[in-house]
Amino acid sequence: MSLPTRIALSLPAPTGSVADTIAMAQQAEALGYDDIWLADAGGLDAFTLSPMLLEKTTSLRLGIAVVPAYTRTPAVMASTLAVINQAYPGRFIAGLGTSSHAIIEGWHGLKLEKPLTRMTETVALLRTMLAGEKTAFTGETLHSKGYAQAPSDPAVPIYLAALRSKMVERAAEIGDGVILNLFPRRVLPRIMEHVAIGAERAGKNPADVEIVCRHMVVVSEDKAAGRAAFRAGFVGYYATPVYNKFLAWAGYEEAAAEIRAGWAAKDRERTAAALPDELIDEIAIIGSPDECRELMRGYATGGIHTNIVSCIYPTPEILAATIDTFAAANFSF
Repeated sequence: MSLPTRIALSLPAPTGSVADTIAMAQQAEALGYDDIWLADAGGLDAFTLSPMLLEKTTSLRLGIAVVPAYTRTPAVMASTLAVINQAYPGRFIAGLGTSSHAIIEGWHGLKLEKPLTRMTETVALLRTMLAGEKTAFTGETLHSKGYAQAPSDPAVPIYLAALRSKMVERAAEIGDGVILNLFPRRVLPRIMEHVAIGAERAGKNPADVEIVCRHMVVVSEDKAAGRAAFRAGFVGYYATPVYNKFLAWAGYEEAAAEIRAGWAAKDRERTAAALPDELIDEIAIIGSPDECRELMRGYATGGIHTNIVSCIYPTPEILAATIDTFAAANFSF
Protein backbone atom coordinates (compact mmCIF):
# COMPACT_ATOMS: atom_id res chain seq x y z
CA MET A 1 0.00 0.00 0.00
CA SER A 2 1.46 3.37 -1.00
CA LEU A 3 1.83 6.09 1.61
CA PRO A 4 -0.62 9.00 1.43
CA THR A 5 0.46 12.44 0.23
CA ARG A 6 0.03 15.07 2.92
CA ILE A 7 0.09 18.85 3.16
CA ALA A 8 1.44 20.38 6.37
CA LEU A 9 2.07 23.77 7.92
CA SER A 10 5.34 24.76 9.58
CA LEU A 11 5.23 26.30 13.05
CA PRO A 12 5.90 28.13 15.43
CA ALA A 13 4.12 31.33 14.43
CA PRO A 14 6.34 34.10 13.03
CA THR A 15 5.61 36.22 16.12
CA GLY A 16 7.23 33.67 18.42
CA SER A 17 4.08 33.68 20.54
CA VAL A 18 2.72 30.49 22.09
CA ALA A 19 -0.84 31.79 21.78
CA ASP A 20 -0.35 32.69 18.11
CA THR A 21 1.18 29.27 17.42
CA ILE A 22 -1.80 27.51 18.99
CA ALA A 23 -4.14 29.68 16.92
CA MET A 24 -2.22 28.84 13.72
CA ALA A 25 -2.43 25.12 14.51
CA GLN A 26 -6.18 25.37 15.00
CA GLN A 27 -6.49 27.37 11.80
CA ALA A 28 -4.50 24.74 9.90
CA GLU A 29 -6.82 22.02 11.16
CA ALA A 30 -9.92 24.01 10.23
CA LEU A 31 -8.52 24.58 6.73
CA GLY A 32 -7.90 20.88 6.14
CA TYR A 33 -4.15 20.61 6.60
CA ASP A 34 -3.05 17.09 7.52
CA ASP A 35 -0.05 17.91 9.72
CA ILE A 36 1.78 20.59 11.61
CA TRP A 37 5.57 20.40 11.92
CA LEU A 38 7.62 22.30 14.46
CA ALA A 39 11.10 23.66 14.10
CA ASP A 40 13.36 23.30 17.15
CA ALA A 41 16.13 25.83 16.61
CA GLY A 42 15.82 28.06 19.63
CA GLY A 43 13.04 30.25 20.95
CA LEU A 44 9.93 28.15 21.55
CA ASP A 45 11.00 24.66 22.60
CA ALA A 46 9.38 22.07 20.34
CA PHE A 47 9.09 19.34 22.97
CA THR A 48 7.34 21.71 25.38
CA LEU A 49 5.09 23.12 22.67
CA SER A 50 4.05 19.77 21.13
CA PRO A 51 1.56 18.62 23.79
CA MET A 52 0.04 22.09 23.94
CA LEU A 53 -0.72 21.97 20.22
CA LEU A 54 -1.91 18.36 20.28
CA GLU A 55 -4.25 19.17 23.17
CA LYS A 56 -5.75 22.15 21.34
CA THR A 57 -6.38 20.21 18.10
CA THR A 58 -8.22 16.96 17.49
CA SER A 59 -6.81 15.13 14.46
CA LEU A 60 -3.68 16.85 13.16
CA ARG A 61 -0.49 14.82 13.14
CA LEU A 62 2.43 16.69 14.68
CA GLY A 63 6.09 16.22 13.85
CA ILE A 64 9.30 17.93 14.88
CA ALA A 65 11.80 18.77 12.14
CA VAL A 66 14.22 18.64 13.74
CA VAL A 67 15.48 18.07 17.27
CA PRO A 68 19.30 18.33 17.26
CA ALA A 69 20.81 15.02 18.33
CA TYR A 70 23.61 16.76 20.23
CA THR A 71 21.64 19.01 22.57
CA ARG A 72 19.73 16.40 24.61
CA THR A 73 20.95 13.03 25.85
CA PRO A 74 19.14 9.95 24.54
CA ALA A 75 17.73 9.27 28.02
CA VAL A 76 16.24 12.78 28.21
CA MET A 77 14.79 12.44 24.71
CA ALA A 78 13.41 8.95 25.36
CA SER A 79 11.60 10.03 28.50
CA THR A 80 10.18 13.10 26.76
CA LEU A 81 9.05 11.13 23.71
CA ALA A 82 7.39 8.53 25.92
CA VAL A 83 5.23 11.15 27.64
CA ILE A 84 4.02 12.78 24.42
CA ASN A 85 3.46 9.44 22.69
CA GLN A 86 1.48 8.05 25.62
CA ALA A 87 -0.73 11.12 25.85
CA TYR A 88 -1.34 11.40 22.07
CA PRO A 89 -0.78 7.96 20.51
CA GLY A 90 -0.50 7.89 16.74
CA ARG A 91 -0.34 11.67 16.37
CA PHE A 92 3.31 12.42 17.11
CA ILE A 93 6.55 11.97 15.14
CA ALA A 94 10.01 12.64 16.53
CA GLY A 95 12.29 14.11 13.87
CA LEU A 96 16.00 14.14 14.68
CA GLY A 97 18.92 15.78 12.92
CA THR A 98 22.55 16.60 13.49
CA SER A 99 21.81 20.31 12.89
CA SER A 100 24.60 22.68 11.86
CA HIS A 101 27.88 24.08 13.16
CA ALA A 102 26.25 27.46 13.76
CA ILE A 103 23.69 25.94 16.12
CA ILE A 104 25.65 23.13 17.80
CA GLU A 105 29.01 24.86 18.14
CA GLY A 106 27.95 28.52 18.06
CA TRP A 107 24.76 28.52 20.11
CA HIS A 108 25.38 25.54 22.38
CA GLY A 109 29.15 25.49 22.69
CA LEU A 110 29.31 21.79 21.78
CA LYS A 111 31.33 19.94 19.16
CA LEU A 112 29.61 18.74 16.00
CA GLU A 113 31.74 15.63 15.59
CA LYS A 114 31.11 12.36 13.74
CA PRO A 115 27.52 13.26 12.77
CA LEU A 116 26.75 9.97 11.00
CA THR A 117 27.99 7.95 13.97
CA ARG A 118 26.26 10.21 16.49
CA MET A 119 22.93 9.85 14.70
CA THR A 120 23.28 6.08 14.41
CA GLU A 121 24.14 5.68 18.09
CA THR A 122 21.39 8.07 19.20
CA VAL A 123 18.75 6.08 17.32
CA ALA A 124 20.12 2.77 18.65
CA LEU A 125 19.85 4.01 22.23
CA LEU A 126 16.41 5.52 21.69
CA ARG A 127 15.10 2.26 20.23
CA THR A 128 16.45 0.36 23.26
CA MET A 129 15.03 2.82 25.78
CA LEU A 130 11.63 3.17 24.12
CA ALA A 131 11.35 -0.63 23.96
CA GLY A 132 11.70 -0.75 27.76
CA GLU A 133 15.07 -2.50 27.70
CA LYS A 134 17.88 -1.64 30.13
CA THR A 135 20.83 0.05 28.46
CA ALA A 136 24.31 -1.45 28.22
CA PHE A 137 25.78 0.49 25.34
CA THR A 138 29.27 1.75 24.60
CA GLY A 139 29.79 3.47 21.27
CA GLU A 140 32.19 5.96 19.71
CA THR A 141 30.18 9.04 20.67
CA LEU A 142 27.70 7.85 23.31
CA HIS A 143 27.47 5.39 26.15
CA SER A 144 24.71 4.47 28.58
CA LYS A 145 24.47 1.79 31.26
CA GLY A 146 21.59 0.81 33.47
CA TYR A 147 18.90 3.19 32.20
CA ALA A 148 15.40 1.78 31.75
CA GLN A 149 11.88 3.12 31.36
CA ALA A 150 8.49 1.61 30.62
CA PRO A 151 8.07 0.47 27.01
CA SER A 152 6.23 2.83 24.66
CA ASP A 153 3.17 1.37 22.97
CA PRO A 154 2.56 2.16 20.20
CA ALA A 155 6.16 2.61 19.12
CA VAL A 156 7.33 6.19 18.66
CA PRO A 157 8.08 6.91 14.98
CA ILE A 158 11.60 8.30 14.57
CA TYR A 159 12.34 10.24 11.39
CA LEU A 160 15.83 11.43 10.52
CA ALA A 161 16.96 14.55 8.67
CA ALA A 162 19.54 14.05 5.94
CA LEU A 163 21.37 15.98 3.25
CA ARG A 164 24.10 14.07 1.39
CA SER A 165 24.24 10.45 0.28
CA LYS A 166 25.59 8.66 3.37
CA MET A 167 23.19 10.34 5.77
CA VAL A 168 20.24 9.89 3.40
CA GLU A 169 21.00 6.19 3.18
CA ARG A 170 21.43 5.85 6.94
CA ALA A 171 18.22 7.76 7.61
CA ALA A 172 16.25 5.43 5.34
CA GLU A 173 18.01 2.41 6.83
CA ILE A 174 17.48 3.06 10.55
CA GLY A 175 14.68 5.65 10.58
CA ASP A 176 10.97 5.35 9.97
CA GLY A 177 11.09 8.33 7.64
CA VAL A 178 13.51 10.77 6.01
CA ILE A 179 13.33 14.56 6.40
CA LEU A 180 14.70 16.74 3.58
CA ASN A 181 15.35 20.47 3.45
CA LEU A 182 16.74 23.22 1.22
CA PHE A 183 17.72 21.10 -1.77
CA PRO A 184 17.65 22.15 -5.45
CA ARG A 185 14.79 20.37 -7.21
CA ARG A 186 16.99 18.80 -9.85
CA VAL A 187 18.77 16.69 -7.21
CA LEU A 188 15.57 15.05 -5.88
CA PRO A 189 15.86 11.93 -8.10
CA ARG A 190 19.40 11.43 -6.84
CA ILE A 191 18.23 11.75 -3.24
CA MET A 192 15.49 9.20 -3.86
CA GLU A 193 18.06 6.75 -5.22
CA HIS A 194 19.95 6.94 -1.94
CA VAL A 195 16.71 6.52 0.03
CA ALA A 196 16.15 3.27 -1.88
CA ILE A 197 19.71 2.07 -1.21
CA GLY A 198 19.35 2.65 2.53
CA ALA A 199 15.89 1.13 2.78
CA GLU A 200 16.87 -1.97 0.86
CA ARG A 201 19.96 -2.38 3.04
CA ALA A 202 17.60 -2.81 5.99
CA GLY A 203 15.26 -5.12 4.09
CA LYS A 204 12.58 -2.47 3.72
CA ASN A 205 10.47 -1.58 0.74
CA PRO A 206 11.62 1.97 -0.18
CA ALA A 207 7.99 2.88 -0.85
CA ASP A 208 7.27 2.35 2.86
CA VAL A 209 9.75 5.03 3.99
CA GLU A 210 7.93 8.33 4.40
CA ILE A 211 9.72 11.30 2.83
CA VAL A 212 9.08 14.66 4.49
CA CYS A 213 10.23 18.06 3.23
CA ARG A 214 9.94 21.56 4.63
CA HIS A 215 9.45 23.87 1.64
CA MET A 216 10.36 27.55 1.81
CA VAL A 217 7.30 29.25 0.34
CA VAL A 218 6.30 32.79 -0.60
CA VAL A 219 2.92 33.13 -2.31
CA SER A 220 3.19 36.54 -3.96
CA GLU A 221 3.32 38.07 -7.41
CA ASP A 222 6.42 39.97 -6.23
CA LYS A 223 8.99 37.27 -6.90
CA ALA A 224 11.89 39.66 -6.38
CA ALA A 225 10.80 40.30 -2.81
CA GLY A 226 10.34 36.58 -2.22
CA ARG A 227 13.81 35.81 -3.52
CA ALA A 228 15.26 38.59 -1.38
CA ALA A 229 13.60 37.05 1.68
CA PHE A 230 15.08 33.66 0.85
CA ARG A 231 18.52 35.15 0.25
CA ALA A 232 18.42 37.05 3.54
CA GLY A 233 17.22 34.06 5.51
CA PHE A 234 19.28 31.24 4.05
CA VAL A 235 22.54 32.39 2.52
CA GLY A 236 24.00 32.01 6.01
CA TYR A 237 22.90 28.37 6.04
CA TYR A 238 24.81 27.68 2.84
CA ALA A 239 27.91 29.30 4.34
CA THR A 240 28.05 26.68 7.11
CA PRO A 241 30.17 23.58 6.38
CA VAL A 242 27.21 21.17 6.41
CA TYR A 243 25.04 23.06 3.93
CA ASN A 244 27.95 24.36 1.87
CA LYS A 245 29.13 20.81 1.19
CA PHE A 246 25.54 19.83 0.44
CA LEU A 247 25.19 22.58 -2.16
CA ALA A 248 28.38 21.40 -3.83
CA TRP A 249 27.17 17.79 -3.67
CA ALA A 250 23.95 18.91 -5.39
CA GLY A 251 25.99 20.16 -8.36
CA TYR A 252 26.48 23.82 -7.47
CA GLU A 253 30.20 23.74 -6.70
CA GLU A 254 30.86 27.28 -7.98
CA ALA A 255 28.04 28.82 -5.95
CA ALA A 256 29.17 26.94 -2.84
CA ALA A 257 32.76 28.11 -3.29
CA GLU A 258 31.71 31.73 -3.84
CA ILE A 259 29.42 31.70 -0.78
CA ARG A 260 32.24 30.24 1.28
CA ALA A 261 34.70 32.85 0.05
CA GLY A 262 32.33 35.76 0.55
CA TRP A 263 31.46 34.63 4.05
CA ALA A 264 35.13 34.19 5.00
CA ALA A 265 35.86 37.70 3.72
CA LYS A 266 32.89 39.05 5.73
CA ASP A 267 31.59 40.50 2.47
CA ARG A 268 27.85 40.13 2.88
CA GLU A 269 27.02 41.58 -0.53
CA ARG A 270 29.32 39.12 -2.28
CA THR A 271 27.92 36.25 -0.24
CA ALA A 272 24.31 37.16 -1.04
CA ALA A 273 25.09 37.61 -4.74
CA ALA A 274 26.43 34.06 -4.82
CA LEU A 275 22.82 32.87 -4.50
CA PRO A 276 21.47 33.91 -7.91
CA ASP A 277 17.76 34.09 -8.69
CA GLU A 278 17.97 30.93 -10.80
CA LEU A 279 19.32 28.89 -7.89
CA ILE A 280 16.78 30.30 -5.45
CA ASP A 281 14.01 29.32 -7.88
CA GLU A 282 15.42 25.76 -7.84
CA ILE A 283 15.17 25.60 -4.05
CA ALA A 284 12.19 27.70 -2.96
CA ILE A 285 8.53 27.86 -3.96
CA ILE A 286 7.89 31.49 -4.92
CA GLY A 287 5.16 32.90 -7.13
CA SER A 288 1.43 33.18 -7.68
CA PRO A 289 -0.96 30.74 -5.98
CA ASP A 290 -1.23 28.64 -9.14
CA GLU A 291 2.55 28.60 -9.68
CA CYS A 292 3.15 27.55 -6.09
CA ARG A 293 0.53 24.82 -6.20
CA GLU A 294 2.03 23.43 -9.40
CA LEU A 295 5.51 23.33 -7.88
CA MET A 296 4.18 21.62 -4.75
CA ARG A 297 2.49 18.93 -6.82
CA GLY A 298 5.79 18.41 -8.64
CA TYR A 299 7.49 17.56 -5.37
CA ALA A 300 4.81 15.00 -4.60
CA THR A 301 5.22 13.46 -8.04
CA GLY A 302 8.97 13.29 -7.36
CA GLY A 303 8.43 11.13 -4.28
CA ILE A 304 7.84 13.44 -1.31
CA HIS A 305 4.90 12.26 0.78
CA THR A 306 4.59 15.01 3.39
CA ASN A 307 5.04 18.54 2.07
CA ILE A 308 5.44 21.23 4.73
CA VAL A 309 4.55 24.82 3.89
CA SER A 310 6.93 27.26 5.58
CA CYS A 311 6.18 30.90 4.79
CA ILE A 312 9.55 32.67 4.82
CA TYR A 313 8.28 36.21 4.15
CA PRO A 314 5.53 36.37 6.73
CA THR A 315 3.92 39.76 6.36
CA PRO A 316 0.30 39.34 7.49
CA GLU A 317 -0.89 39.50 3.86
CA ILE A 318 1.62 37.03 2.44
CA LEU A 319 1.26 34.64 5.38
CA ALA A 320 -2.52 34.61 4.92
CA ALA A 321 -2.18 34.10 1.15
CA THR A 322 0.33 31.29 1.61
CA ILE A 323 -1.78 29.42 4.15
CA ASP A 324 -4.93 29.90 2.06
CA THR A 325 -3.24 28.69 -1.14
CA PHE A 326 -2.76 25.21 0.32
CA ALA A 327 -6.05 24.96 2.23
CA ALA A 328 -8.15 21.93 1.30
CA ALA A 329 -10.69 24.11 -0.48
CA ASN A 330 -8.01 25.39 -2.85
CA PHE A 331 -5.47 22.59 -3.16
CA SER A 332 -5.15 18.86 -3.53
CA PHE A 333 -2.46 16.56 -4.87
